[in-house]
Amino acid sequence: MTRAPSLIGLFVAPLNRAGIEYMVTGGLAAVVYGHPRLTLDVDLVIRLTPPGAFVFAALWPPDEFYCPPIEVIAEERQRPAHGHFNVIHAESAMRADVYFAGTDELNAWALQNRTLRQVEGEAVQFAPIEYVIVSKLRYFRMGGSERHLRDVARMMQISGPAVSRPTLDRWVTHLDLGDEWAKACAFEGRE
Repeated sequence: MTRAPSLIGLFVAPLNRAGIEYMVTGGLAAVVYGHPRLTLDVDLVIRLTPPGAFVFAALWPPDEFYCPPIEVIAEERQRPAHGHFNVIHAESAMRADVYFAGTDELNAWALQNRTLRQVEGEAVQFAPIEYVIVSKLRYFRMGGSERHLRDVARMMQISGPAVSRPTLDRWVTHLDLGDEWAKACAFEGRE
């Protein structure tokens, strides 16, 4: 019996083998820190050197994955903010949303403070919970999706004692996310 592909096996294990600096964030991190929910993609923040773009592209065999051309990866890598592309597994349609750390100070802080967890026998580098919460608040501000507030509320319910409130408060204040944080806190009672 063939084992179904997983986000960890498809997208994280190759990064570990290649020694690429990354952290898992987004929905998959929200699942680890909060309640389980379905997600068919993994959000990755990575840091690559120029030669690292070639190493990254070589990880995804073209008969199994869509990976953008090296020129696109290199161009996105050079953006100071919002550099992004996808890698897609053809058979399962599972996807990695790959973001470059760029010059974002929150990304820099989070990459220095990653959390290592064992998932499916793989050592996975997760963004710190404070980063995941602040990122979800940023996405809520940009798009208005209550899913981000729900994820924050669930993370606080399950992993609240692990959250460094001084760190979280510092980032919420620094990024002017007080209104979004208040909405997430008020969301805790709704479900």
